Amino acid sequence: MITKNNKDFVQHAMEFALKNGCNASKVVLYSATDSTFEIRDKKIERLMQSDEFSLGISLYVDGKFGSCSTNRLDKKEVEDLILRSITATRYLATDEARKLPDASRYFKGGNNNDLDSIDPDCNNVSPDKKKELAMKVCDEIMGKDPRIISATSSYEDEILNKYMITSNGFEGEEKRSYYGLNGGVSIKGEGDARPESSWYDVSVYLNDLQKEGIGTEALKRVLRKLGAHKIESGNYRVVVDNVNSARLLSPILDSLDGQSIQQHDSFLIDCIDKKVFGDNFTLKDEPFLKKARGARYYDNEGVATRPMTVIDKGVLKTYYIDTYAANKMKVAPTIASASVLTMPGGVRNCEELIAELDKGVLITGFNGGNCNSTTGDFSYGIEGFLIENGKTTQPINEMNVTGNMKTLWSHLAEVGSDPKTTSSYRIPSLLFENVSLSGL
Repeated sequence: MITKNNKDFVQHAMEFALKNGCNASKVVLYSATDSTFEIRDKKIERLMQSDEFSLGISLYVDGKFGSCSTNRLDKKEVEDLILRSITATRYLATDEARKLPDASRYFKGGNNNDLDSIDPDCNNVSPDKKKELAMKVCDEIMGKDPRIISATSSYEDEILNKYMITSNGFEGEEKRSYYGLNGGVSIKGEGDARPESSWYDVSVYLNDLQKEGIGTEALKRVLRKLGAHKIESGNYRVVVDNVNSARLLSPILDSLDGQSIQQHDSFLIDCIDKKVFGDNFTLKDEPFLKKARGARYYDNEGVATRPMTVIDKGVLKTYYIDTYAANKMKVAPTIASASVLTMPGGVRNCEELIAELDKGVLITGFNGGNCNSTTGDFSYGIEGFLIENGKTTQPINEMNVTGNMKTLWSHLAEVGSDPKTTSSYRIPSLLFENVSLSGL
């Protein structure tokens, strides 16, 4: 973890940079400890533990920008590194857009521990406990079906500490913890088919982590894939489950990024306060949710976050524009990136959405594909199930879903009530109308 002596070292590095030619500087000290236990067929396959300690220094020199980093906190070495980096930065082209944020935009409340972002017992989990948790997931799979080829499981955790200061007045410290359990299984299918599936849970607190049923769910999900094949091409009512719904949101977030806007690599350019999507699409950014992955009081520039509506009933309300992109475009900055994204309003879960459909498709996985960032046109491989009379029937695979992101989200018929809270993208199951699927 980062100590007072470490912080004093960071302060010295910044002051040294300012005394030796920098007009401004930002220094970030990053400390992380993580471990992984991987099990295959109830045998330990891989153990890993690593400690990372790095110092990153941003240098603003006469309208030019450079940076350097090191994992050695030796005073003489860091001073030499800063001097050499300042000299190298002077050879770079001038870029007046490279500036620290306006100090009035900084978060001024200290650290973010009151967001419950770190488990107070994170340093007390023994290696034996970690192995036990991973092995139990594998136990839930092994021997449960004669068609099983291989069962895998893993436990992972991370403790992160980040301290950042800038020469124009920001100081902040973040502390975060993370735990994850995963189970995977492959089985013999028809002919040469070898279906695979997995299940997982992640959490900020170990006590909140699901410790039973992960292997059982992974096996259940792979057995449901037996006999999968294509169905007839056409336009369908489609439910995307809460494990995969965020995949359809990612291209929108990419197109809201300030760098994408500045480089004209976005299908959402010049769309602020315009009706871009359907009435059922509302997206909020809620950075202050406790125990939430992605929760924070400031972004990676130190700029204070705030709850905001990104999309309001289909109307685009904001972009994610950091200081550099804002200066390049000569517009007002917002925030560098999303924190915790939510979609309010749902009253039915995935099963209840399915029950309303006489015929449709449930998507439970995406297999490759891409989205054109400038047009919004997309094509993704999918797997899932045919829906008939309110129930999932035939498993399907080797099909593609195609269309345009604006059109797809304009056809959002209903938002589910079941967001997967393990992700910073808390997107529930979604029901879309008139979605093009290609198969037979």
